[in-house]
Amino acid sequence: MIRNERIQVTAERLARFDRPGPRYTSYPTAVEFSESFGADQYLEHLERASELKDSPVSLYLHLPFCEERCWFCGCNVIITRKTGISDRYLESLEREVRLIASRLKDRRQVNQYHWGGGTPTYLTCEQIEHLHHVVREEFQFTPDAEVAIEVDPRVTTRDQIALLRKLGWNRISMGVQDFTPEVQEAVNRIQPFDMTKECFDACRAEGFGSINLDLIYGLPYQNPESFAQTVEQVVSLRPDRVACYSYAHVPWIKHNQKGIQPEDLPAREVKVELFATAIDGFLSGGYVQVGMDHFALATDELARASASGSLYRNFMGYTVMPASDQIGMGVSAIGDVREAFAQNTKKLPIYYAAVDGGRPATEKGYALVGDDALRRDVIMQLMCNFRVNVPAVEQKFGIDFRRHFATELESLKRGPVADGIANVEGGVVEVTEMGRLFVRLVAMEFDRYLKQPDAGKPTYSRTV
Repeated sequence: MIRNERIQVTAERLARFDRPGPRYTSYPTAVEFSESFGADQYLEHLERASELKDSPVSLYLHLPFCEERCWFCGCNVIITRKTGISDRYLESLEREVRLIASRLKDRRQVNQYHWGGGTPTYLTCEQIEHLHHVVREEFQFTPDAEVAIEVDPRVTTRDQIALLRKLGWNRISMGVQDFTPEVQEAVNRIQPFDMTKECFDACRAEGFGSINLDLIYGLPYQNPESFAQTVEQVVSLRPDRVACYSYAHVPWIKHNQKGIQPEDLPAREVKVELFATAIDGFLSGGYVQVGMDHFALATDELARASASGSLYRNFMGYTVMPASDQIGMGVSAIGDVREAFAQNTKKLPIYYAAVDGGRPATEKGYALVGDDALRRDVIMQLMCNFRVNVPAVEQKFGIDFRRHFATELESLKRGPVADGIANVEGGVVEVTEMGRLFVRLVAMEFDRYLKQPDAGKPTYSRTV
């Protein structure tokens, strides 16, 4: 039995819970993306998107460069200290911004704008200002737009922070992972608390009203006692939001993770206690849990959206600013446009050749078919709000929920309901309080692609 009173689950049951499964930043997941969906198909969906002139879009720009590789990283990054490489990349990214804008025609309003990476603050102040100026030439931001960027306290300067605020950024996200020196050494990311606090305080001093910190649990040498200290230090900074992600050990996909030895990772029972420790620390520190792995101050709009059941999830994470279409630009970026996903190539030479030739760099994607949209709605309700309003789904999609999902509901009763992590009563499918840690298992019951046979090759990270 797990010792933490918030998570009352036996070792035998936990072992049963611990299996590969998606994180559901999308449905269908990226595993289903196919090279049969290419640039021509993406252009068709952009054409359809351009018809919604009064509907804002979300923009995501991927800046892949980092000066040093972290062993835990699962992102698409390019490790280099040669600034000339980023100059070449930014030239092509500028072309892609203008290309996509031209395809959207008069649909240029943006309500969510995010720079991710990599390390966006790898760029110089001059590069940041120029790229942002290009975007603002092509798009207009709504007055309440969320303008966010990921920064690394190890390389971000006070001048960069001041410039970002001057240009209109209003949300900063910075990685912490863990403040324990032994853990930092094991994952090749040395970032003491004082360094993070200095960057955090500079962001506050420049007027950033929303700051997010990211933690990871399940890293080498972590234990509940040391992780509790990290959580306490984070709470002392009073970030508006905290993401506490489960470490996904997938060295067959991310080869840099081979730098982490499996025997140094915490056992599944310890990993669950780590997250329970985070829950205890943040709830007692005045935060509320949002979605499966986020926490926010009760006054934050994310917490309010969670309380009202209006939380939304996309490739940029949990948000209160859902746009009907999300445009991804840059190498490896993913877009979600008119019920289709489109992902750019991960290879720079191919990206350059496509964009410089006036074509999207789409490498693969997926257009929703059959009941994909229905299942996506159900899965996202679970992942965001831990419950599905059955009558609302029936009205929205014109179905009889119990008939359409008869097999899934029966499987739910034998599995998640019997295990105490979900309930199916009246017109609601709901995840229990303990089940919030295992919400992916409940969502997986509605994923028709998981029921199809595969080649036996590892695909997803573990759900515990």
